Formats: sequence, structure tokens, C-alpha cells
Amino acid sequence: MENGKLAVVTGASSGIGKELAKLCARDGYELVIVADEPAIEQAAEALQSHHVAVEAVEADLATEEGANQLIARIGDRAIDLLFLNAGRGLGRGFIDQDWPKARRVIDTNITGTVYLAHRLGRQMVRRGRGRILFTGSIAGFMPGTFQAVYNGTKAFIDSFAIALRHELKDSGVTVTVLMPGATQTRFFERADMMDTEIGTQEKDNPADVAKDGYDAM
Repeated sequence: MENGKLAVVTGASSGIGKELAKLCARDGYELVIVADEPAIEQAAEALQSHHVAVEAVEADLATEEGANQLIARIGDRAIDLLFLNAGRGLGRGFIDQDWPKARRVIDTNITGTVYLAHRLGRQMVRRGRGRILFTGSIAGFMPGTFQAVYNGTKAFIDSFAIALRHELKDSGVTVTVLMPGATQTRFFERADMMDTEIGTQEKDNPADVAKDGYDAM
């Protein structure tokens, strides 16, 4: 990639992450985008219509290996915008959930996100500049019956991001947390929640949600 403004977007193959990447491309940012599915390559191809350099990384951010794969691809390039957006959910009551799937929600939403915030945030602080946006959720403010794990992870992210914002207030690095409600993405399909009350209700447009977060940074 050429030396220019760089944005990194996790969970960028669809939904809010894909829309955030579009906004970055529109504004001339070079992009490193990541998701755990081959669709990230199609997302990268579409973004190149904005005539910016786009690098796609297919990696599982629920694992340290996957997160390190992303970190290695970024290398020592200065990050201007960091969007920690990757997340997943899981429906049904906690006791009835498959534990490896529930653990994967925790590892994606919390462990992978915090690990990247630590590794990449440290680079940004060392350079004294940059902006970080976490995708939290209003779900973090309420106990979620039949969404206990997901809502719990978002409560962590909401709290963590606000605390980190205060820690870094004099560093030159800003921290913002986006707290959307139900949004029209593949989240509910992947979480096997399409037949639930929240899965069937009207949802927000991901492009509108992404713009709110982008503008708030």
C-alpha cells in the first residue's frame, strides 16, 4: 500500500462494518478490512471502486492467531482510524446453548476486541494520534433474557470503551463507542434468532448506524 491515511475495520464483510469501510473509502482512506469469511474479498473488490487501496484479511478474531494475522498485515503502518466492530451473537437460553458456540461469542466480542485494542492502541498512543471506534450496543445496558451471553459481552465493551476513553484523554488518541439498537444485518441469521421477537421486529439501516458512529469519532 502507498503511504496515506489508513483505516482498519474489523467485521467488514457485511452490516455496520461494511458500511463503515465505505465511509472510509469515500473519504480517501486506505483500508485494511477483516472478517472470518471469504465474503471479505468481495467487500474489498467493491470498495476499490472508490479508487483507494484495500487489503482484505480473512481471519478469525476469536483466536489470538487470527488477531495476530491481522496485526502482522498492518505491520508498522500508522493507523489513523481503528474500527473494532467484529461481533457475533447466539440465541436461546444460556443453559441450552452449546458451550463452544457461547465461548466463541465471548472470545469474539470481548477477548479478540480487547486484544486488538491493546496491541494496536499501544501503537497509536506511541505515535500520539488516531481515533478508535468500538461497536458496543444498547443491549449492554439491559440484562437480555435468552441473550445473556451477548448482552453481557456488550455491557463489557460499553464499559471498557468509556473507561479507555478517559485513560487516553491526554494521549492524542480518541475513543468512541457506538451503541446501536437492532440493526438490519446478518447478525440475527448467524445467531439463529430470525424467529425471535427481536429477530422479526423492524430494524435500523446499517448505513445510517455506521454514519452516526463515523461522524461521532
